[in-house]
Amino acid sequence: MKQLRGFASDNNASVHPEILKAMADANTGHAVGYGDDTVTGQAQEIFKQCFGKQTETFFVYNGTGANVIAIQALTQSFNAVVCAHTAHINVDECGAPEKLSGCKLLPVETDNGKITVEQISKYMHGFGFEHHAQPKMVSITQATELGTIYSIEEIKEIADYVHGLGLYLHMDGARIANAAAALGCSLADISINAGVDILSFGGTKNGLMFGEAIVFADPKLAENVKYIRKQSTQLHSKMRYISAQFARLLQDELWLSNASHSNKMAKLLGEKVSAIKGVELTQRVDSNGVFAIIPKDIIAPLQEEFFFYVWDEHRSEVRWMTSFDTTEDDIEQFVATLQKLLK
Repeated sequence: MKQLRGFASDNNASVHPEILKAMADANTGHAVGYGDDTVTGQAQEIFKQCFGKQTETFFVYNGTGANVIAIQALTQSFNAVVCAHTAHINVDECGAPEKLSGCKLLPVETDNGKITVEQISKYMHGFGFEHHAQPKMVSITQATELGTIYSIEEIKEIADYVHGLGLYLHMDGARIANAAAALGCSLADISINAGVDILSFGGTKNGLMFGEAIVFADPKLAENVKYIRKQSTQLHSKMRYISAQFARLLQDELWLSNASHSNKMAKLLGEKVSAIKGVELTQRVDSNGVFAIIPKDIIAPLQEEFFFYVWDEHRSEVRWMTSFDTTEDDIEQFVATLQKLLK
């Protein structure tokens, strides 16, 4: 691979300098482990300021861990979780949610990564019937795996429906910062304030080195989470290094500037490639992902210059992700290479 910079994933990006500085600042002397340190206490207070005083936050290693713990917290092994068929919990977590929670996932077919009340309702049956897994949670992703975004109204509609049936609403917010930046609203407005019960809040895709957070709308929902986190091997001993990152991310709206930039770069990339004959965008560019169909024979040579992933081999559909550190020069070089290969 000739070009190290590419469009494979925002996970491939560097760590934001301010995040590294925050970790270095926390790297002084000794501190009590497992989250009983002052840095973690300060970070949890910042989360309350961001999402509401009534919320409770737990820090974990990664997104899969956050999603698994969120599901385990409010379900039992005979329950079911409804999600989009493209959801990370369904496609990219190696069966971890089902293995560790025991729950059955009920995937909904969707063209744009978003699910609706009408689609969810088709799974709302069999309550009290001992032969069927009992629906207990609906999980949505914001922004979705296809880069699309739920509006606040769409989330509220799902939340009201789910709560009316006595179910919980979980949000996989691995890229919630990108969604909030695109909608011009707060992180809380498209999650907790819209009726989400549990939020897996992502940081790694927006400039962090490692670490994710689980935000509970009500502390009562988090009653046993500290035990579940430990059993799930997600309790970090030197917690201050996760906490310091999140504290800095939420201060001075660093999350917003990072996400806004990656969104802007995706818009620019989408505009440029859509003007090229032989390239067909398959989704709206709402956040920091560009999905397109390109000739199959140019995928491999293009990947040799700029690494990216094939999304759907059968359709010759690819995914190009931008990051907080993507530059206009990256895009110009990529577009020039793409045009050259299409000649």
